[in-house]
Amino acid sequence: MNISRIRVLIVDDSMLFRELLARGISTDPRIEVVAKAVDAFDARDMIIKYNPDVMTCDVRMPRMDGVEFIRRLLPQYHLPVIVVSSASETVFDALDAGAVEFVSKPDFDSKTETEKFIKDLIFKIKIAATAKPNAHRRAAAGVVENKAPNTEKIIAIGASTGGTEAIYSILKSFPKNAPGVVIVQHIPPEFSKLFSERLDRQTNLCVKEAETGDFIESGKVLLAPGDRHMRIQKLGNRYRVECFRGNKVNGHCPSVDVLFESVAKAAGKQAVGVILTGMGNDGARGLYAMRRMGALTIGQNEKSSVVYGMPRTAYNIGAVAKQVSLEAIPATIMAALRQP
Repeated sequence: MNISRIRVLIVDDSMLFRELLARGISTDPRIEVVAKAVDAFDARDMIIKYNPDVMTCDVRMPRMDGVEFIRRLLPQYHLPVIVVSSASETVFDALDAGAVEFVSKPDFDSKTETEKFIKDLIFKIKIAATAKPNAHRRAAAGVVENKAPNTEKIIAIGASTGGTEAIYSILKSFPKNAPGVVIVQHIPPEFSKLFSERLDRQTNLCVKEAETGDFIESGKVLLAPGDRHMRIQKLGNRYRVECFRGNKVNGHCPSVDVLFESVAKAAGKQAVGVILTGMGNDGARGLYAMRRMGALTIGQNEKSSVVYGMPRTAYNIGAVAKQVSLEAIPATIMAALRQP
């Protein structure tokens, strides 16, 4: 059977890095590097000439930085972009502009790190090839009122590809008195703290990278570290998180299933579970466990998902009670909090 190859354009101002990237990802038989560009203007010409399926792009480039390039590019070409850059908050500006994924540049003196980087990038190129880069452009929704401010309920959210912007979209609509929130986003460890700090600045909530011993509280959001699972435990009438190293579950650490299954056990019907955009099936089983224990479960719909993988799997096994657009999720959550 003849499977079409994923055509990739590499954009980076370093010739050495372009060549290393091209050699590395070309080892996968499903990927073909069709062109390499030195900057945004060179890349624009390559896009017109070669019509790639996916573009990898650095953030810091001469003449026009990667963020501005992505912001100008996507409305015209709808091309899935993977940002390949050093650990910097600029990466989240690129995601805001419309990039679908990101990978941190490795220490090239380390063979192990370089091999891991190439393997990770190949995996994300395959995901990006199926993505819809403009699926959830930020809506101008306002803050949703919490009419049940004294609720003891908690909110658990899981996401992967496209999830950083989806999570921001939800949290920016939450009021200061929203119930406590716990989140697993598949994200490299060097980015999880940056992501939590960005959310803390840009929303009405107190957001932090979770640590063992943190309590879930109203107006507070706890984000799992990028290299640790997170689960919750009930202590009296409060919920406490534990972050721990462990084997990957469904290919991920942190795993959404680990969080959701602990929420099902500890909080039962006092929880609201939300599964967002992402590739694979992580979170489906845990969300199903939450629904069986009486929690309201919400899934992002296909139209608003960058990658409709995790929400689809959860919906297909009966884990999702309500499937709605990203824009409608905050109001759906707040309505659920008023249910007895």
